Amino acid sequence: MAKTDPLARYNAMRDFAKTAEPRGEIAKGQGRRFIVQKHDATRLHWDFRLEIDGVLKSWAVTRGPSLDPGEKRLAVRTEDHPMSYASFEGTIPKGEYGGGTVMLWDRGEWAPVPGKSAKDLEKGHLHFVLEGERMKGEWLLIRLKPRGKEKRENWLLRKIDDAYAGATDVLVETGLTSVTTGRTMQEIAEGVKPAAGRAKATAKSKPKRTAQAPAPAFRDPQLATLVDSVPAGNGWLHEMKYDGYRALVAIGKGGPRVYTRSGLDWTDKFAGIAEAAASLPASSALIDGEVVAFRDGTPDFSTLQDALSTGTGDLAFFAFDLLQQDGEDLADLPQIDRKERLRALLDGADPRLLFSEHVLGAGEKLFEAMCREGHEGVISKRADAPYRGKRTRSWLKIKCTRRQEFVVIGWLPSSAKGRGLRSLLLGVNADGALRYAGKVGTGFNASNSDDLMAKLARIERKTPPADVPKVAARGAHWVTPKLVAEVAFAEFTAENVVRHASFIALREDKPAEDIVTERAASPPPAPQSDVKISSRDRVIFPDAKITKGELADYYAVVAPIMLPWVADRPVSLVRCPQGRAKQCFFQKHDAGSFGDRVHHVDIREKDGSVEPYLYIDDADGLLSCVQMGTIEFHGWGSRVADVEKPDRLVFDLDPDEGLDFATVKKAAEDLKQHLADMGLTSFPMLTGGKGVHVVVPLTPQAEWPAVKSFADRFARALAQAEPERFTANLKKAERKNRIFIDYLRNQRGSTAVMPYSARARPGAPVAVPLSWSELRDTDSAQLFSVRDATELLERAGGRALTGWGRADQVLPDL
Repeated sequence: MAKTDPLARYNAMRDFAKTAEPRGEIAKGQGRRFIVQKHDATRLHWDFRLEIDGVLKSWAVTRGPSLDPGEKRLAVRTEDHPMSYASFEGTIPKGEYGGGTVMLWDRGEWAPVPGKSAKDLEKGHLHFVLEGERMKGEWLLIRLKPRGKEKRENWLLRKIDDAYAGATDVLVETGLTSVTTGRTMQEIAEGVKPAAGRAKATAKSKPKRTAQAPAPAFRDPQLATLVDSVPAGNGWLHEMKYDGYRALVAIGKGGPRVYTRSGLDWTDKFAGIAEAAASLPASSALIDGEVVAFRDGTPDFSTLQDALSTGTGDLAFFAFDLLQQDGEDLADLPQIDRKERLRALLDGADPRLLFSEHVLGAGEKLFEAMCREGHEGVISKRADAPYRGKRTRSWLKIKCTRRQEFVVIGWLPSSAKGRGLRSLLLGVNADGALRYAGKVGTGFNASNSDDLMAKLARIERKTPPADVPKVAARGAHWVTPKLVAEVAFAEFTAENVVRHASFIALREDKPAEDIVTERAASPPPAPQSDVKISSRDRVIFPDAKITKGELADYYAVVAPIMLPWVADRPVSLVRCPQGRAKQCFFQKHDAGSFGDRVHHVDIREKDGSVEPYLYIDDADGLLSCVQMGTIEFHGWGSRVADVEKPDRLVFDLDPDEGLDFATVKKAAEDLKQHLADMGLTSFPMLTGGKGVHVVVPLTPQAEWPAVKSFADRFARALAQAEPERFTANLKKAERKNRIFIDYLRNQRGSTAVMPYSARARPGAPVAVPLSWSELRDTDSAQLFSVRDATELLERAGGRALTGWGRADQVLPDL
């Protein structure tokens, strides 16, 4: 019986004389590619395609893939597509099947989870892992039972709750351009190149070598402090703890070089990593990270050891920090800024160089996912902290199981004749000498036992290098304490020896003299301040009966989630020393009255004079301002490090009296779409007043005149297109029954209210970031008040706000 052509339906539905789509032919091979195409046909949808048996199995996902495990997206099964369709991007003529614009939105590799296979698709379900540019982690496809006369199979596409889970619509809201050409849907439809501004941003996907500068020298790496629990709050970012070798990679003249954590040059051992690093588009750089080898898609230390000992196997480098680039020392920049610089450097890099992804807040959920999947744990880092070459509490490590290095001081044979390996005797350094720390008798196999015995034989000695109890020493062979073993164990007993220990591997990157017992430090304390708030009982919000002390307490609680936005930015304060109902005024210059916790940055004014502008960098600074009667914090669109280059745009939608909040929400959604058409991701924020801010993050590249010009032209173009809804005119008379698009906040010296700032308005409302999904269900710009500090702290670390306000993008031409 002849086999049915799986592409017969595909070919029958298309006229290849009219459409540029490729003709359907079954491909050879059994690859596991996946692609997603954003398809603006009769209805906008995302075509999800998996390579199986030489064709692309396809589903139309109507609202696009969601990272929220609680969201089940309808995925309608469509005809199989040929593998050649994986590179198709363009337009299908109107009137033809699927007529409309097609963007190559994502691509990568897929694989069934262990124990499953592609054949499960025939049973109506598929559990798989994606490694794409946008879609990552575990996913599930489930076929629904047919209802009535349905002609097509209806499936559900759902994200599994893992480290890559996130906000409901973050993928479709931030993935606005093609992963191959960098074009928006509009540019694809028009058949043009990407806008010049974005072309520069996407050019990073094709790295070019630049003139080389001297390669940076090795510097001591920053080390993490072991703690028992994950720190809370959006002031921390959290990464997977990789099971590999810590390494610093230097590129430049004389490079690339790969150094161990102690400064040993292991370039020869990590030759593949060095080769990959040589292609990075920088004249010089120093990158911190971890070399790993994969087993079943997961970093595995034993596999890494085997690869090093045999000189075979593929190694990868997870990069998590950038210390120097093009001659600039970045160590004093905030952690989050260094990572964004690193992300840009690695964009489009050799596949052996991987960016270590992180989450802001929600660290406990990442930790649970890592432990559930058998990983080592997480590393938590203060988002605002500099890089320091020592062990600090700005970097914390939280392990799923107890695990550390021990010095090998001897071994016990597995037979009376002294042959074979039964267990290793362990030690740690304490008080200037080696102390016995127990033994490990599991985790050995034929391969590593032979290797261990050969190494132990070469360093055997007659006497023990540490004081060992007689019971443990009976029958032991002793060695010079040079070897370091990594061991997993349940706990230390009262006698300070390991319990239920299992051997993992020998480590060559850590000297024996550095090995000490790792004890979990106490968790980082909640932010505390020694700023004294006077007149705590003074009522400053008469209608809500909220006092100065309560306002100070609010700012103390939300400091971890507010400081990433307000810190190190010139600010103007709304001060109401006698309360919001009395006289209030703006203050932007520092005459020295705020004390040493509030800083100033000298900025040149238009007339050539230099004025000291206020800025803060910690919770004490926030509270010092409150002590001086501050209620509101308004910030520049740039940081004090470079006040001439903005890192955001803000469009303030200010409705005329009488317009309801639903009108404002619709306007914000429309602005979001217009910005998205130009490739710009935006985020909504309730102002705590009447309106909504549409916030557009920017890579600080363009200077103020260009940013102001873009905002001006964008607002005026929108007002011209829909004059009955919008105005860009500041005059009150022009605003009747319309929404004023206030673009004037995007000029040098202008400010906008900062996230989580209280407002000097009745009820003590606050400005609060939202996701676009949340905004649709919100009926007021004053949803939260200063009495909601705890809720705001919790929701800031939640899934809905993951990634809020952050995007690597530059202004397009307009």
